[in-house]
Amino acid sequence: MRTSDQTQSNPFHEGERAAQLLAGVVRQGAPIRPYMPAQHREFFAGLSYLPAAVLDAQAGPVATLLSGAPGFVASPDDTTLSIAANAADDDPFAAALRPGAAMAVLGIDLATRRRNRANGRIIALPAGEIVLKVAESFGNCPQYIQARPVAPIVRDAAAVEHLPALDAAARAQIGAADTFFIATVAPRGMDISHRGGRPGFVRLEGARLSVPDFAGNRYFNTLGNLLLDPRAALLFVDFASGDLLHVSGRVEIDWAPAAFEGAERVWHLDIAAAWRRRTAVPLRWGAAQPAPTTLQTGVWPAYDSHTA
Repeated sequence: MRTSDQTQSNPFHEGERAAQLLAGVVRQGAPIRPYMPAQHREFFAGLSYLPAAVLDAQAGPVATLLSGAPGFVASPDDTTLSIAANAADDDPFAAALRPGAAMAVLGIDLATRRRNRANGRIIALPAGEIVLKVAESFGNCPQYIQARPVAPIVRDAAAVEHLPALDAAARAQIGAADTFFIATVAPRGMDISHRGGRPGFVRLEGARLSVPDFAGNRYFNTLGNLLLDPRAALLFVDFASGDLLHVSGRVEIDWAPAAFEGAERVWHLDIAAAWRRRTAVPLRWGAAQPAPTTLQTGVWPAYDSHTA
């Protein structure tokens, strides 16, 4: 057991410090720990789903949503997570798993709007299991998380569809999304984070996504990572059907003040690759209750995403 809860006084890497400077923010410290506090370990153990990201040597960041009965994530000690679930064999996430690979997980419970992050490296891959050695652990605020109840179902997942271009269903899923997860490459490994807004907060024009950046914890983990390595993967979950849509590419950040209600800036992702798995997740979520912070934000002006 830890005898203290000391955190790093200046845990930010070069990209995060540069992003803070560009945003006019001064941060001297943050509760980013090299281990998981007891409450984080207990939280992970109660989850039934887990957004996760791994670094593929060729494809870059790859994200998925792992799931299982509560307890499928265990923490035998304060720097280890054992995840008793792997992605399907044809999931690009599964293909990137190997000992030593950088991996990140986002502990999130949409029903309670609680979340925390853990980043590290895979140290073992026993059958049906991923063992992650945690190097960084920290909590996040509940802003922009739409509350949703969840229940397990029995379903047959479809095979992965690699999309040479986004079809009408994929474009509609992005256009209706109020939530997605973003995986980025950090100097020390990988990171995966949550983004939320009103349905329509992600704009798709051709193969370019535009996303408003709302005020957060002022750490600038994601944007700081992107300043050093612009590769990113975005994972969209259809909470009614369990479909997963994964798009990846390179990000460009516009640091000018944003003409978007509630946003401080906008960033863009040019889609280079995409895949979809229908009915991928054996869970279904109920109707969303927007976060109070979400209600203070806007949406893009109307446009035709099919012809843009």
